Amino acid sequence: MGLMLNFFRAYPSQTVLMLLALLLSGIAEGVGLSALLPMLNIALGSEAASMIAGVAPVSDNGFEQAVLDALAIVGIAPTLGNMLGIMLFGVALKSVFLLVAQRQVGYTAAQVGTDLRLQMLRSVLRSKWEYFLHQPVGKLTNALATEAQRSSTAFVNGATAITFLIQALVYGAVAFAISWRASLAAIVAGVVVIGLSHFLVKLTRKAGKRQTRLMASLMANLTDTLQSVKPLKAMSREHLADKVLAHDTNQLNRALRRQVLYGAVLDSAQELMFTGFICLGVWVAIEKFAIDLAMVMVLVIALGRAFSFFGKVQKQHQKLAQGESAYWALMASIKAADDAEEPLEGGATPHFEQGLQFRNVVFSYDRQHPVFNGLCLDIKAGALTTLVGPSGSGKTTIIDLAIALLQPQQGEVLLDGVPLQEIDIKRWRSMIGYVPQDTTLLHDSVLHNVTLGDPGLELADAEQALRAAGAWNFVNQLPQGVQTVVGERGGKLSGGQRQRIVIARALINKPRLLILDEATSALDPESEEVVRQSMEDLKGRLTILAISHNRALVRAADYVYQMGAGNARLLDAADRSGLAK
Repeated sequence: MGLMLNFFRAYPSQTVLMLLALLLSGIAEGVGLSALLPMLNIALGSEAASMIAGVAPVSDNGFEQAVLDALAIVGIAPTLGNMLGIMLFGVALKSVFLLVAQRQVGYTAAQVGTDLRLQMLRSVLRSKWEYFLHQPVGKLTNALATEAQRSSTAFVNGATAITFLIQALVYGAVAFAISWRASLAAIVAGVVVIGLSHFLVKLTRKAGKRQTRLMASLMANLTDTLQSVKPLKAMSREHLADKVLAHDTNQLNRALRRQVLYGAVLDSAQELMFTGFICLGVWVAIEKFAIDLAMVMVLVIALGRAFSFFGKVQKQHQKLAQGESAYWALMASIKAADDAEEPLEGGATPHFEQGLQFRNVVFSYDRQHPVFNGLCLDIKAGALTTLVGPSGSGKTTIIDLAIALLQPQQGEVLLDGVPLQEIDIKRWRSMIGYVPQDTTLLHDSVLHNVTLGDPGLELADAEQALRAAGAWNFVNQLPQGVQTVVGERGGKLSGGQRQRIVIARALINKPRLLILDEATSALDPESEEVVRQSMEDLKGRLTILAISHNRALVRAADYVYQMGAGNARLLDAADRSGLAK
């Protein structure tokens, strides 16, 4: 029940409306059921003679007499037609309130899934870069899709259990009013049945936890594998991926089969035991206590329905137990991301008038293999600075430190002489345009890929950015121009065209600092020259920091740093000339 209490605290008004509708639905059902015993006595003739003689019918049963007295107060004669009308009215009223309750449950369940996804997404996006680096993409995808959906379904199961519980209590109350002794014995029998079958709920909860764990593992492996399909197929090694995924899938299949088995056993066992106790009760009521047949029939209906609904309560609880592990796993992921939240706002307002300075920076990812050991370099405002060096020499790490995604263990990164720790990081990043090595475009139009749907940007802004990136000419020649859909991951465009659109995306907000992380590596000579000319034109209007071995960017650079041995060396004209050849 801890899961449902969490949901109720999160959605108090929706919960109150749902419970009120369920309660009114139960009361309406009780009103309809209360007419059943007088109706049966009328049908069997025990009260018909009194009505024909014009005498108010009198019953030896307290519950029936209370119903007859209530009818007399409101002026309704206890005729067969009136009793049937009351039953029909009760069922109709119950249906209306139940519809309201179920609609509220459905709306709230949809909101639960939406809110959990948004909460997870926002927590991850606010987390520190180091935290994000250690999270498998498949795990995050599984949390946003599978775990959020299972949590929403668990809420529906819990709400349905409450619906059945209220209906069971209504039928139990009617049965208790007719004969408290028989009802008490039946309640004891029901508790025995529920207790005997509760172990199946525990087994289902255990299987649900295993399913949650295996689904996260499967999604993580699946995401990694799908990103590597091309090289695996090229080397005819896709069977290795198949083995890993098949193992996880088979493990998940076994967990799901256990859940199905436990649910089926609970259904069949409950029905058998409840039916046995009802049959025993009927025999005792008629043979041992000589209870009136009409009363026995109503008791059988009321207690049978009560048992049926109590059984459904346990079945829904079993489904709730099956899915609740997904909710707790999702909440654990959200809490972990929240604990790793990155402080962004507050501090001095950045201006970027002088430049970025790295002073004696020491950094390592695992504290044992340092990337930098006393790094010093300057990125002057308005200049084009290029970083060159072998793979693993720390070029991308410099970018991550400049953006404040990473923090140095020793030394400082200064912006206009102020440590980045004292700068408003959110404002600083809003002044940056970033172009990664991997060009990822959305399956949408060129315009949307450049603006990313920002309502503050117009077509003129996109055109200006595309021109600055050297992309306007080829975009203008596309079938629908900027409205042309680029395909999945930009597959309808060449590598160089995709790269220039990504550069335009980085330029559209008119950044003060443009970062190119191997952004020209996929360009052909013609495109390379276009980008070089674009960077030449942008020099002085903004600062450019480029990681590149591209000769064009080396020639265009104002400063070139050679990375290696945990530090950076500013190249002179002779060294730069050798690189540019």
